[in-house]
Amino acid sequence: MKAKVLPLFILAALSTAAFAATPPNTLVVVQSLDDIVSLDPAEANELSSIQTVPSLYQRLVQADRDNPAKVIPVLAESWQADAAAKTLTVKLRPQAVFSSGNPLTADDVMFSYQRAVKMNKSPAFILNVLGWQPDNIDTQLKKIDDHTVQLSWTADVSPAVALNILSTPIASIVDSKAVQSNLKGDDFGNAWLKMHSAGSGPFKMRVYQPHQAIVLDANPTSPGDKPLLNNIIIKNVPDPSARRLLIQQGDADVARELGPDQTAALKNQQGVKVLEIPSAEQNYLVFNSGNKANPLLNNPAFWEAARYLVDYQGITQDLLKGQYFVHQSFLPVGLPGALEGNPFSFDPAKAKAILEKAGITNASLTLDVENKPPFITIAQSLQASFAQGGVKLDLLPAAGSQVYARVRAKQHQAAIRLWIPDYFDAHSNASAFAYNDGKSSTVAGLNGWQIPELNQATLAAVAEADPAKRTALYTAMQQELQRSSPYVFIDQAKTQVVLRDNVKGYHQGLNADMVYYDRVSK
Repeated sequence: MKAKVLPLFILAALSTAAFAATPPNTLVVVQSLDDIVSLDPAEANELSSIQTVPSLYQRLVQADRDNPAKVIPVLAESWQADAAAKTLTVKLRPQAVFSSGNPLTADDVMFSYQRAVKMNKSPAFILNVLGWQPDNIDTQLKKIDDHTVQLSWTADVSPAVALNILSTPIASIVDSKAVQSNLKGDDFGNAWLKMHSAGSGPFKMRVYQPHQAIVLDANPTSPGDKPLLNNIIIKNVPDPSARRLLIQQGDADVARELGPDQTAALKNQQGVKVLEIPSAEQNYLVFNSGNKANPLLNNPAFWEAARYLVDYQGITQDLLKGQYFVHQSFLPVGLPGALEGNPFSFDPAKAKAILEKAGITNASLTLDVENKPPFITIAQSLQASFAQGGVKLDLLPAAGSQVYARVRAKQHQAAIRLWIPDYFDAHSNASAFAYNDGKSSTVAGLNGWQIPELNQATLAAVAEADPAKRTALYTAMQQELQRSSPYVFIDQAKTQVVLRDNVKGYHQGLNADMVYYDRVSK
């Protein structure tokens, strides 16, 4: 194999030395890349990975970047849905080609879905929502001709949900010929795709150096709009203060994940601008109602009182410096059907009255929390605000992996948790917070909360084909969880991205994978 020789300007960008200005046709992005396990779209499930996949791959359909509630064709030219038969018949975009020059065919679509399901990597559960499993996926895909494919599903979900599932990164279409020429045994090309690309996106992989950088070149054959820049360099800079310095000095064009203090310091800095982008990420407090060691945890009166013991404004504005806003429902603002009203406020006197009426005295419980912002910041605020209502919170700070393990083992009493939809559909959140069949590890299941009527409502909503009726079902579910549930939804994130002021056309959407570089210019 020939070694890849990188141009001097790329080598300069990857070095630690400052060079005062980035090259005119290259975008230099600084962020942490240490979370990446793989850039194979059938395996990518970490934040940095799924932010990169859309630049390399396209899907049959994707959320409209300007209106993410709308699904638009990308590699599909059109589709015909049959709700009764649970099928989508998709006509592919004519003349679409991959970065290799290979034409897109129905075989590529079938291969992409088959490998994603059969590899069964961590994001495969998203395709499992359709009922697709390794032992049935071959029967769910039918080639009509080279440019037409019929997709079937066994699960009781509407075509709208199926389209939303097919708009996720794991549903990216790969170049089957390129991948099959790089197989290692029966790995479906996974080892090769961890480090290379085989897609039709606006960019293609030049090189990926783990824990160092991802270098992308423009793909002029990509269907749709052509990228405006020649190269994207995404550089691994784990330290937020170092990222701040690079963007401040002009050694980077885009800086991500700076944290509230670093970002606040740049808001009035000449030469840079701070974008605030709504994100679907939410923080919530949950009580493990299945933990019998503390009777408080399964007491609806305590759940109600807790809603008035959170200093929502203090957390979002003072502590988290506006990087989050108050949001008190399980559907994030921006997702169709989300309730935007916030019925609860910090009111210790009201909470005390609720507790007194319920005969709850000397209330105390433990709170598992990740020992890093924003989680520990929120937990410390809760400890102080709950104390004003006469409730003692003992914090149990630990590494994220330890908190996750305790929650998975159902050993916690209460926890501060983060939620991001796995796909851009209300069912992703509803099935997590409202559904518990006693077998699944949903959020409700991990916290011992099971309401048969909500299970039925969740299944009815995901199967409902009428958009208005479906929205009404989710409205009722959100209202019920606000009324009585072991969850206290606290806030929703605003992603803050810092750009040099000569960067134009950068777009980032509500969900984690909605990061777009193709319209960026300098």
